[in-house]
Amino acid sequence: MALIIQQLSIPGVCLIEPDCFEDHRGFFMETHHQEKYRQAGLDKTFVQDNHSHSKRHVLRGLHYQLNRPQGKLVYAVTGEIFDVAVDIRRSSPTFGLWTGAILSAQNHKQIYVPEGFAHGFVVLSESADVIYKCTDVYTPGDEYGVLWNDPAIGINWPIDSPVLSQKDQENQKLEDIASSRLPV
Repeated sequence: MALIIQQLSIPGVCLIEPDCFEDHRGFFMETHHQEKYRQAGLDKTFVQDNHSHSKRHVLRGLHYQLNRPQGKLVYAVTGEIFDVAVDIRRSSPTFGLWTGAILSAQNHKQIYVPEGFAHGFVVLSESADVIYKCTDVYTPGDEYGVLWNDPAIGINWPIDSPVLSQKDQENQKLEDIASSRLPV
């Protein structure tokens, strides 16, 4: 089986199915191989890895950095999540549109969320461990957010009452965010 990269409904956001070799002992997979990903069309350099552990119905997002935007390669190593990317680039023809996918320890899929997108996920299983590789480092003071349930975006979240951080509860609707706080 070869590395499969499928473009989702918004150009640049892709669902990735890495090679996974399973047998009676379990499985083995490369979660990232720079040359193989480059040859398959995802030519990115990742400089930081993050690990998030969350309980059922925790929703993290929708986050982005403005001055040091991060592309993210996201996958669940335990549990199951619904992962979302929202195009927040002001000049984009897909501005305000979203796409998403189920990522789980069972399906081994990954999603690539490009720079210029807000990113978030909600945990569908009892808990989930999510790893994401970033194309730039986290910069305190440069993190912004979009309200998870902004009706103008209309994300079809699979739950109605997520568990949110105080910061994520205070995120603004996309239309209320000053244009100077959104990517071009």
